Amino acid sequence: MSTPLYQLKAEFFKTLGHPARIRVLELLSEREHAVAELLPEVGIEAASLSQQLAVLRKANLVATRREGSNVYYRLTSPDVAELLRVARGILSGVLQGQAELLADLRASRPEQPGRP
Repeated sequence: MSTPLYQLKAEFFKTLGHPARIRVLELLSEREHAVAELLPEVGIEAASLSQQLAVLRKANLVATRREGSNVYYRLTSPDVAELLRVARGILSGVLQGQAELLADLRASRPEQPGRP
């Protein structure tokens, strides 16, 4: 029996569920990067970055190529960059809605007993 699509999607999104992995994918959305270039941008230890890159490789979201002693990473599909762009748009809408709600709440402060 095959795995249901919704379960595969959940596993996929679980793979994306780490800030360092998202940051790596954002950087790779711009262009291919060597590991040494990723380290200062992601801001984690080399061993941790290596683990996160391994997770992304296992999920087939990134691919590598070796040039001398450097290992370069790239996205396996432009759809990954598109997914990140769409997520940004969704979050922008959510945050905009929250900001408007906060502004409404601040504008309509309830009267407190004993105060005019």
